[in-house]
Amino acid sequence: MAWFKRTEKGITTPTEDKKDVPKGLWYKSPTGKIVDQEELAKNLWVSPEDDFHVRIGSKEYFEILFDNNEFKELNAKITSKDPLKFEDTKKYSERLKDVMAKTKLNDAVRTAVGKSKGKDLVVACMDFAFIGGSMGAVVGEKIARAIDYSIQNQVPFVMISKSGGARMMEAAYSLMQLAKTSAKLAQLADAKIPYISLCTDPTTGGTTASYAMLGDINIGEPGALIGFAGPRVVKDTTGKDLPEGFQTSEFLLEHGFLDFIVHRKELKNKVNLYVDLILNQEIR
Repeated sequence: MAWFKRTEKGITTPTEDKKDVPKGLWYKSPTGKIVDQEELAKNLWVSPEDDFHVRIGSKEYFEILFDNNEFKELNAKITSKDPLKFEDTKKYSERLKDVMAKTKLNDAVRTAVGKSKGKDLVVACMDFAFIGGSMGAVVGEKIARAIDYSIQNQVPFVMISKSGGARMMEAAYSLMQLAKTSAKLAQLADAKIPYISLCTDPTTGGTTASYAMLGDINIGEPGALIGFAGPRVVKDTTGKDLPEGFQTSEFLLEHGFLDFIVHRKELKNKVNLYVDLILNQEIR
């Protein structure tokens, strides 16, 4: 019934009695499928109808990988500074305070150690909600310290990347993290400790150019965007049309940049399988 006919019929609803659907109660996937948020969470944030993998953060990945969601967070209180006194539309120091308050995160990566299928595992996971998962000095330092923990305790290391690349507000300090984390991973390899890299949507920029593609096993989530520069930038630079599905997990797997694509429901089993295969241990 149209609103004007409702008024004529004497059917009116006072403004104070109108109720909106609570924000976040439903999720609409890019293919148009609607799913209840509670059902989505139970399905590990994968849309049940079209299998679309929704972007999630460290909280959700820790729940997936660690037994009973029990873990010890490493170096949780490290926070970024503003050595360059950077300012664009707002001061970097103010931007940090705002995003920390909004996300309840201290930076764009969290690192933790816990049991996965009964055995110790160190996991570093990036959060895109924190300034686009950008890689600054704190991200590099926390990953480096997590690798040090793995080496000292002989524990396999898993890196879950989700990033827009280097953090421009830290300029050269940010770019130095590419070399720093890569050097630490070389030490991890020398110690013969497994390193599994998971590329999620999106994994771009300096992250792809460093630790994200240096795993003993490089895996991706279905449909993830993985590359150095975005498709639009690549097309503008080369002046050529790009292949269909360029920079998706499936395209990279076909062309040898990834070893496997892993559905989120199989992530815990597959990570442990790959670790056991590298260590030549009995399969868990």
